[in-house]
Amino acid sequence: MSASAASGRRGIRYQPDERPPPALALGLGVQLAVLSVAGIILIPTVVMRAGGASESYLSWAVFATVAICGATTILQAFRAWRLGSGHVLVMGASGAFIAVCITAVAEGGPALMAILVIVVSVVPLVLAARLSLFQRVLTPSVSGTVVMLIPVTVMPAVFDLLSAVPAETPTLAAPLSALVVVLVIAGIALKMAGAWRLWAPVVGVVVGSGVAAIFGLYDAGRVVDAPWIGLPAGEWAGFDLAFGPSFWALLPAFVFVAAIASVRTVSGAVAIQRVSWRRQRAVDFRAVQGAVTVDGLGNLLSGLAGTTPNAATTVGASVTELTGVGARSVGIATGAVFIVMAFLPKVLAIVLAIPGPVVAAYLGVLLAMLFMVGMKIAIQDGIDYRKGLIVGVSFWLGVGFQNDMVFPELVQEFAGGLFRNGVTTGGIAAILMTLFVELTGSRRSRIEAAFDPSVLPKIREFLGAFAARSGWDTAMAQRLEAACEETLLTLVRDEEAEEGRRLRLSAHREGNAAVLEFVVTSRDDNIQDRIGLLADDPGDAPAEHEVSLRLLRRLASSVRHQQYHGTDIVTVRVAAPIADDQAK
Repeated sequence: MSASAASGRRGIRYQPDERPPPALALGLGVQLAVLSVAGIILIPTVVMRAGGASESYLSWAVFATVAICGATTILQAFRAWRLGSGHVLVMGASGAFIAVCITAVAEGGPALMAILVIVVSVVPLVLAARLSLFQRVLTPSVSGTVVMLIPVTVMPAVFDLLSAVPAETPTLAAPLSALVVVLVIAGIALKMAGAWRLWAPVVGVVVGSGVAAIFGLYDAGRVVDAPWIGLPAGEWAGFDLAFGPSFWALLPAFVFVAAIASVRTVSGAVAIQRVSWRRQRAVDFRAVQGAVTVDGLGNLLSGLAGTTPNAATTVGASVTELTGVGARSVGIATGAVFIVMAFLPKVLAIVLAIPGPVVAAYLGVLLAMLFMVGMKIAIQDGIDYRKGLIVGVSFWLGVGFQNDMVFPELVQEFAGGLFRNGVTTGGIAAILMTLFVELTGSRRSRIEAAFDPSVLPKIREFLGAFAARSGWDTAMAQRLEAACEETLLTLVRDEEAEEGRRLRLSAHREGNAAVLEFVVTSRDDNIQDRIGLLADDPGDAPAEHEVSLRLLRRLASSVRHQQYHGTDIVTVRVAAPIADDQAK
């Protein structure tokens, strides 16, 4: 990809590290908050009412959930040490926990649910700290599949909103309101530029709500009756520290759901990075670790407050793709609006009074764009028949289970109906299939050494033996040695060598290619990004430090660099020379 082509890859007006005008950041923050707050309120409402909690406690749970989502959304926008993603990653109440939280409230009240949420908040924290250990499982195929399944799981509820109108409503009221929203948003986004594109979602909702109001669908009475400022009437429930049979019976299910919710956060953090930069960039897994850490911290706060857990959503990726604004100040503004909303019941009422058909049309456009983001993630590293099978089978399994088309009489009863969620079943299927490919693949040859160019003779000997065992001739062995040497010289220079750093190199065969994996302690530069920034004009005189990158680009068919806190993993795929391959 040429540098010019990459820079014009998408119409991003503001990247995460850029500052849009404050009014624009606040306006988009209001958009995101308005879009998300209904779902944030809905989940604790469903849990508390289905579990038998009092209405006064429900008011407390809603207040706490909105406030905590605001605080954690702000944390996600920052990037401090190992906390936060540095992107517009909106936090919301986690729908994955609905079934288990209802059971906990029904069996032991909110106090039992609170202590379970506190305990399992450790799960995302541990996953964030050791994310590099799961890099072979949480692949782009898995993350892309999970992102594509999110619209699948949400769309049934969205379609239900299309008909969520009073019985006496005129027949054309709902379809006309929804159609106006879609036409306005799509029309502005497709044909307009500049500020008009940024405000397309809000303009669509306002115009659609106006049409709905003509038919009497906007619930103005709800807004009038709500107080301007107010605090919840309910009281904090405390913790159930008895650790009785109900706690131990529910703990495994909570741990499992926490792990699935963390995988969804990983996918959301990958998705927002894919749409926030003008030039294609390698995914920064340090930012993903920061996102999952905030996920765990949010669950801890939710448990302490006695409400349902929260998790990162993908609404930020959809809005960024639509508006072209990925500045982290938008995330800060969104979180601040959430916190203000928690103390302003009338503002919440204005949002909740938006008619169902208008909300459905609005969400439908954004979820359609999110589905495309998932597709881009799934194919970002290319797609062969293995990856295609994993994505295809997992996606359609998720669709089938989500719509009760796969042995519903068995699935509905198993684990409280947990596997009726398409993200859960599709995500698990993708992970298991990826694990199967890893475990049944060719045996990996490994070597450990000091991270220093002086170990190159030892590595050459290792690669020569690997090539011989794999049935390759001298030409392929020399190609592997050259690719390995250029990778090491790119990662470290003699003057930058540090004491105590170690290298673990593994090699295995995949068809007619060898895959080399370098695991070292981390550095700031990303090789994958640096290769993408190389000038494509061969007449340009390359800088001395670019020579190794240019040679590596010629030797390797692909280079993938994953950066984690404390660990760098560089995966280099080297295809066998054509003559050597034909000889086989």
